[in-house]
Amino acid sequence: MNKNYNILVIFVAALGSFSYGFSLAVIGSVLGVPSFLSYFGLVSGANAESLLGATSALFAAGCAFGALFESQAADRYGRIRTLQACCAIAAISSAIQGGSVHVAMFLVGRFFNGIGVGALLALVPVYMVEISPAETRGLLVGSHGFLVVTGHAFAAWTGFGCYFSSNEAFQWRFELSAQAIAPVMLLVATHWIPESPRWLLEQNRAPEAFKILTELHGDSTDTQHAVTAREEFYQVSQQILLDKKFTEKEGKWALFTKPSYRKRVLCAMATMFLSQSTGVLVINNYQVMLYNGLGLFDSLPLLLYAIYLTWAAILNYFSARIMDRVGRTRLLIIGFIACPITIIFEMSMVAAFSGTTNKVGNAFGVLFLFLYVGFYASCIDATIYVYSAEIFPTHVRATGMGLAIFAQSCTTLLYTQTAPTAFSTIGWKYYFVFVLVPLLSVPVVWKYWPETKGATLEEIGQSFGDDLAVDITHLDEEDRARLQAQVQDLTASVTVVEGYPGSHETKSEFGGATKA
Repeated sequence: MNKNYNILVIFVAALGSFSYGFSLAVIGSVLGVPSFLSYFGLVSGANAESLLGATSALFAAGCAFGALFESQAADRYGRIRTLQACCAIAAISSAIQGGSVHVAMFLVGRFFNGIGVGALLALVPVYMVEISPAETRGLLVGSHGFLVVTGHAFAAWTGFGCYFSSNEAFQWRFELSAQAIAPVMLLVATHWIPESPRWLLEQNRAPEAFKILTELHGDSTDTQHAVTAREEFYQVSQQILLDKKFTEKEGKWALFTKPSYRKRVLCAMATMFLSQSTGVLVINNYQVMLYNGLGLFDSLPLLLYAIYLTWAAILNYFSARIMDRVGRTRLLIIGFIACPITIIFEMSMVAAFSGTTNKVGNAFGVLFLFLYVGFYASCIDATIYVYSAEIFPTHVRATGMGLAIFAQSCTTLLYTQTAPTAFSTIGWKYYFVFVLVPLLSVPVVWKYWPETKGATLEEIGQSFGDDLAVDITHLDEEDRARLQAQVQDLTASVTVVEGYPGSHETKSEFGGATKA
């Protein structure tokens, strides 16, 4: 693997992850700015409570639409072109929010921002999965979750810094406008990062795909890297041909008609549903208000919020580092047990000390929040994106991941829209939902979620009941020799183009002569 090149491409793509994280978390800081609430009449107006809920709900609804947009556009126009469209939507909608003069204008900008960054949330891990080698896929694709939470942390620190500005409008307008920075950077950078080689093979553009795979695996003069690139190219191309035999008539509907594909959809959507059923975004979006309930006011809640998210980002990186060793499903199970336990302790502190001046009780309330996000970040956050993106075959990966993010967004919409009313009526008892659902899911995940660590994307399909066209991992010397002969025959017919994208024809197993 060309380690430095891979890392560079991954982290450029992760600007999209950062964009989602910043846009999602910025509302947590903005809602803690008194001038924002008073400017839009969200303090004591007749519709204040419903409008507060709408700030999160419309963003989540936009994310759901964005995920559906990504599921179609990424397969039709490619990963890179779709990234560019998403970045443009995210940047423009950020400017609308920052320049809002009416609450309706702000909410419209928030909705379209959800579309842009929601599509990025679905597309970035798809792209990362398709350019990462099997042995370090957890680490590389785990950077998606790491950069999402890094975006959270940057939003929180930006909010904390803006709180001290003497210009009340600047306190929140700058935060909202800053959402545009990362999408613009990614939009520019997409002109230098490669298209997904697997998508190119789907489009019968074999020479370009082979060239990119060779670059991703290292210097073509390195014999071992060259062999690995050729073997992966051969396995991917043969698997795509095998998959097309089944799906050429049913197309995207194969996700629901083929049992092995249907199981993937259920696993991915359920994984996203369960991650949100830990209460992570309810706690995040209303955390400043939660600190207020514990008797903490002024700049202190914003400072704690920023530290909370920085802690989460650090542990997301830790999760990415251990994911390829510990495994995806094991991390999920640990998280679905530990998060509810810490919420139980947090509920106890809120029930006993909310609204009091008991410093010890309030301190323990803050402590259990940090323990909660520690388990969520180290076990669940990065893992859900890696797992959901890697379990789908190439030709339905964008659609499958789009459905997963759609499920995540709908779950977020459900919980965040009901949160203000729930907190005002039943208070801390609302957290019982986030205790029961994850705990009940543990035996289901343990029994039905296949482990994926260490397997190539094509080999993962075997765990769901698919046929594997070519096994390049479990071979003896005789099988390896036969494989090398077959690989040589295929790659010899593919001319590696220097000026990607090229303009000549080459003989390919993907439909005879194809134009690159």
